[in-house]
Amino acid sequence: MQIVRAAMIGDIVGCRGLETLEEELPVLVREQRIDFVTVNGENAADGFGMTEKDFHRIIASGADAVTSGNHIWEKREFWPVLENEKKLLRPENYPCGIPHNEKIPGKGFVYIEKNGIIWAVINLQGRELMNAIDCPFRCFNRCHDEIKSFINNQADGKPVITIVDFHAESSREKEALGFYADGRASLITGTHTHVQTADERILPKGSGYITDLGMTGITESVIGMDPQICLERVRKQVLYHMEVAAGNNTSQIQGIIADIDAETGKAVSIKRIQND
Repeated sequence: MQIVRAAMIGDIVGCRGLETLEEELPVLVREQRIDFVTVNGENAADGFGMTEKDFHRIIASGADAVTSGNHIWEKREFWPVLENEKKLLRPENYPCGIPHNEKIPGKGFVYIEKNGIIWAVINLQGRELMNAIDCPFRCFNRCHDEIKSFINNQADGKPVITIVDFHAESSREKEALGFYADGRASLITGTHTHVQTADERILPKGSGYITDLGMTGITESVIGMDPQICLERVRKQVLYHMEVAAGNNTSQIQGIIADIDAETGKAVSIKRIQND
């Protein structure tokens, strides 16, 4: 049995989130002997989207892959980076453009080889309470079929481990995808709500699962954002511009660490990261 260890880190929110990642992730990787790290970076740029500099800071902190979600499109100047950086993902189930079937920038499914292991990383986005893009369940099937074909045609037979970042609002939709992909992915984790859930577990067919990884940013905040602005938005129903929480408040890094049997692709343990 060859056990490898993966970490998946919840949404990075703003400058303090980036700074916290830079401080905490290298220590976490070293002390926990983590083999592969996925970080969701879609809120790194002042809470909305990402810049090229943000992306490189996340990679320099120790991330092997950077996933995202609906806010990845916020900064149009970032789109060429989506197209050119192999380790950067946007949700795979965005449809092609019409009427000429134009391809949108980037990809949401990549293979990354590290230390003799091939990591298949899939980034999907939910549809409940979000924009109704292509079906994430069918999209997962397509990715899984491609992975099976890749494994069958691999000349050197290296282990392939599949991990999924499902960026979605609905807990129901996240859990449904968890059971749908159970046994076909090593890890299925939710992002987007920025609130870490306490339901990390191994599903019946061997996949590690959690409904939401949480977020990396200022602790005393509303999902990483300024509490007063959030309060005014919900009280008055006026869409005041959201701003990242500021000040000298403590910050946190959240996510999960999982041990995976590289020979079978089954998760053998999963635990939450909660540092502040």
